[in-house]
Amino acid sequence: MITEKEIKAPNGIMFIFVLLALQIGTIAIAINGLMNQSAGQAIVGFIAAILVFICWFGFFMVNPKEARVLQLFGKYSGTVHSSGLRWANPFYTKARVSMRVRNFESGKLKVNDKNGNPIEIAAVIVWEVIDTAEAVFQVDDYEDFVSIQSESALRNLATSYAYDHHEDEDISLRSNPNEISNALKTEVQERLEKAGVRVIESRISHLAYAPEIANAMLRRQQAMAIISARRTIVEGAVGMVEMALHKLEEREIVELDAERKAAMVSNLLVVLCSDEAAQPIVNTGTLY
Repeated sequence: MITEKEIKAPNGIMFIFVLLALQIGTIAIAINGLMNQSAGQAIVGFIAAILVFICWFGFFMVNPKEARVLQLFGKYSGTVHSSGLRWANPFYTKARVSMRVRNFESGKLKVNDKNGNPIEIAAVIVWEVIDTAEAVFQVDDYEDFVSIQSESALRNLATSYAYDHHEDEDISLRSNPNEISNALKTEVQERLEKAGVRVIESRISHLAYAPEIANAMLRRQQAMAIISARRTIVEGAVGMVEMALHKLEEREIVELDAERKAAMVSNLLVVLCSDEAAQPIVNTGTLY
């Protein structure tokens, strides 16, 4: 595996003056050889002038948060990170690699969750290049590699978790956003490691049931919410009835036999669990 090695390229502004002086000097030598009818001096001057002229093509610019990967006849030579005007061997191939933080937003993917329900899901991946050599040489196109592998990881994540749940110990796509984001970040990072890319952040940007089952799943969620609410109401009502009977016995307000207790429990549960306010009926008779 090719890993990054940083090299220092000379300051380009300094080389402008050096090459300018060499260019003027070599041309002057060539002209002087022609004027003195010295063929050897003229040839040497022209050859030197051509070589200096070729060196002018060695200048390149490195912007902030950018790097240049240098290759000499197909061999990796190093990476220049120092910004500004730089000079290097004019025969170097200089590939530009951005070191800036970038976003990738996937399209809406239609996949099946862990329970087989069709859902729509999309994510945003925040990433940056940390190894320019791996980004350039380990994969064909690192930007395209990031997009394809991120969507692949998102599909795999969606099939590993259910869209929603009603058990506290389960992790679901909708109910546990932090855990899902961490799991997605880990999976994407494992896939992009070989491309010299670091994942900074990942999060789900869109999550919904597929249109064909959205209405049915909405009714299911409503039914489950009603059941959960009813369970809470019943548990609270039973506790209140138990407390009422205990207080009556403890303070010896009234003695209730089993039949009277059953009637009281029934009445209290109706009052506490009813959706509408109970209408009191005053009993002037007796149970016997």
